[in-house]
Amino acid sequence: MPRKHFRKYLPDHHSVRSHRHLRHFGPLLKHPNLWHLNRHSVAGGVAAGMIAGLIPGPVQMLAGAILAIIFRVNLPVAMVTTWYTNPITWGPLIVVAYAIGSLITGEPMGKVTEFEFDWRGGDWHLFLPRLYEWFLGLGETYLIGSVILGLVLAVLGYAAVQVAWRLYLLAYLKRRRQRRKPV
Repeated sequence: MPRKHFRKYLPDHHSVRSHRHLRHFGPLLKHPNLWHLNRHSVAGGVAAGMIAGLIPGPVQMLAGAILAIIFRVNLPVAMVTTWYTNPITWGPLIVVAYAIGSLITGEPMGKVTEFEFDWRGGDWHLFLPRLYEWFLGLGETYLIGSVILGLVLAVLGYAAVQVAWRLYLLAYLKRRRQRRKPV
């Protein structure tokens, strides 16, 4: 089963709760679904991570953890799932989110200005402030689009885990029946 594979890499929930930085959150981390690897908890963790992954900035894993605690789904899965947004996928996701937002708000796609920064000799201490200003320029169109995209990805991720888990289980049961058949 996939659980045996993942248990090798996941920390024990007792060690996480007793960690010196996480000790203060002990009561929040005691719900068993935060640590169990079952179909519903893992699928919920994927959904929480998909939503949190579209939050701009470096708080995606924290948001995934908060959503996992609120909805009582698998915490490590929710945090790891946020990694689907990375420097390679970040640009296309912004474009898709803005396109969805422009369909809803009716704002044309051509209104987006290009992010301008002198990559060769630019002042790197100005990179983040300029990126922040560029994000603010995207405005509510991007915000609406990213919320809708996050919800769609969460539903698709939840359904994909449910279906994949079920198919794996059916294949496992079939293999087990084949092994037990008298020859």
